[in-house]
Amino acid sequence: MAWRGLHLTQPSRLSVADDQIVIGQEDGEVRLAIEDLAWVVVDCPRTSLTASLMSALVDKGVAVIFTDATHTPSGVTLPFHRHHRQADVLAKQLAASVPLKKRLWQAVVRRKIDNQAAALEAVGAGGATTLRAMSARVGSGDPGNVEAQAARYYWGKLWPAFRRDDDGDRRNMMLNYGYAVIRSGVARALVASGLIPALGLKHAGVSNAFNLADDLVEPFRPFVDVLAWRTVGKGAPSRDDLSVEDRRAMAAVLLGEAGLQETTVTLLVATERSAESLVRALESATPAVLGLPVLRS
Repeated sequence: MAWRGLHLTQPSRLSVADDQIVIGQEDGEVRLAIEDLAWVVVDCPRTSLTASLMSALVDKGVAVIFTDATHTPSGVTLPFHRHHRQADVLAKQLAASVPLKKRLWQAVVRRKIDNQAAALEAVGAGGATTLRAMSARVGSGDPGNVEAQAARYYWGKLWPAFRRDDDGDRRNMMLNYGYAVIRSGVARALVASGLIPALGLKHAGVSNAFNLADDLVEPFRPFVDVLAWRTVGKGAPSRDDLSVEDRRAMAAVLLGEAGLQETTVTLLVATERSAESLVRALESATPAVLGLPVLRS
């Protein structure tokens, strides 16, 4: 069972041997069992991979994330047809009624806002009670766009005077890095459960291959927020580039813990169980069985 991630920040030569990923670097060679890996972040432009390794990683359902010149995750590889009931699950996904999708989106938004409230508590900020009141007002399909109202309030409490559209702020760089990693984990879990990531509940961009991942990732975002806050603190905006330590911290977000159905699991496991529960929700036509991660403050 996959349980670990790999973050590469130094020039490396990657290949496969005996069902292991072989990592060759200047100071030697390391081997890891591919079956233990859930994701690999290639965060160095001077890294080479063999086609046989990529084939082996895809075969095992490993998400491989690539970064751009600014070390921001920019792409991910995912396998095709990983589920034994691919056509059946797809049929349920396509047959989902609009009212069901709206109720599922309501559950997603409520959990996201509740997790934002817990995030404020986790970092010692006020405002959690107000957010939980907002969560209770979310209707089917969120017609009042309470999600956006809660976001404006939440960011003002988490980091006063913070702007999510300021790409030069180190905090935004960290958030975007972590969001990309968690989104890749969610997409990986959706594919493994037989779902098509392009077919969303709320998101419906015609050019977006990850609409469903962008839906299901929402309750996971506050976990990234807390990790970023604990890394940079409550200080003023920073214009520094992300350090290797920053990127390494955010690349490990899937190893964090979450509550899920009265148990504690890693966020990686939470992505898998949430995707599996979404399939059950589509099959039973009820959002009651949808399991989403709980941030425990």
